Amino acid sequence: MEVRADFEEQLARLFDLLEQSVTTGDPAWMDSILLDWAKSSTETNLEEGLYHVSFLINRMIALTIQVARETLPKQQALDLLAAVIPIYTYGLGVVARYEMETRVAHISNEMEKVQKQMERVDKSKSAFISVAAHELKTPITLIEGYSSMMEDLIQAGKGADLNSLLKGMTTGIDRLRAIVDDMIDVSMIDNDLLKLNFQPMQISQMVEALYLEVEHTVQVRRLTVERKDFEGNKQWIYVDPARMQQALRNVLNNAIKYTPDGGTITIDGRSLPGFIEVTVRDTGIGISQENQSLIFEKFGQLGRVELHSSGKTKFKGGGPGLGLSISRGILEAHGGSIWVESPGYDEKECPGSTFHILIPARTESPDPKMAKLFDTLGKQKSP
Repeated sequence: MEVRADFEEQLARLFDLLEQSVTTGDPAWMDSILLDWAKSSTETNLEEGLYHVSFLINRMIALTIQVARETLPKQQALDLLAAVIPIYTYGLGVVARYEMETRVAHISNEMEKVQKQMERVDKSKSAFISVAAHELKTPITLIEGYSSMMEDLIQAGKGADLNSLLKGMTTGIDRLRAIVDDMIDVSMIDNDLLKLNFQPMQISQMVEALYLEVEHTVQVRRLTVERKDFEGNKQWIYVDPARMQQALRNVLNNAIKYTPDGGTITIDGRSLPGFIEVTVRDTGIGISQENQSLIFEKFGQLGRVELHSSGKTKFKGGGPGLGLSISRGILEAHGGSIWVESPGYDEKECPGSTFHILIPARTESPDPKMAKLFDTLGKQKSP
């Protein structure tokens, strides 16, 4: 009924303006309603090239001729058509021109978007080449060096001294595997192929597990990692534990990497309606406003790649620049999000950064089979 009422109101307005145009002999009276109609095209209309208002006016012309022929004497019908058809024709020209201009503007905007996207792709390709040259070269050189030394020792009959060299090769291989795994994860996220295995988990458990992973590093670098006990951190929620821990790990490693020795990293959070927010705040060098979105892009590294150190947890250490992009992809796959706040970049004052991680507080598994399994296990444990 609301649509019908609006339609009848538009028709009444059309007839008033049509009468005014006939009376004055000036078809420009129709411009206001014609442009309002022409501006009402939806995004779908523009994408598909549909010109609904032009079609409507053509139908109005056809129906006016039909009604005049069927209901009026011949002379009156001719007089009516002679008065209104030129106005309709004028309106058709106005609308067609505006719709065509709108369509051209839409296509131009789409072309600009495509061009910007292609520029980002080219930039990403250049970044990938730079990252590959720097990040992959280090472990490959390491493996080659240890391999050459092992060959020399074997030829000299000192095979018993190979253990330390094998450990060095293992380190290089692990580094290569980590880089390749990150690239595979990014590809899966880009192609919507990331599969999640939802299981009940507490955020506090994941945070403690992550702290044990980095405990040695923070001790060596004299960093303090504070873990706050916030509302919601012991709530059982359904997430993919491995993937969610990976997302949190990347954010924590990023905080460690850009916090000078002796700094502090604080993991806190709060409970929100439908979500649990985890914050990772550091006393690091901060991030400039223009780079706060760039860091979540693939290969979104700040500064010159070749000047970074090769260590993953050293201050301002290097990396392929995929960690935060992967974290964002994992969180968005869960239905969450991530963003960062920072007063700016300053290596002397160290204003720090705060990463906000929004995790959906699902109390039931979205996978019916998994929900049924845990429901069955819960019943079995009940007395």
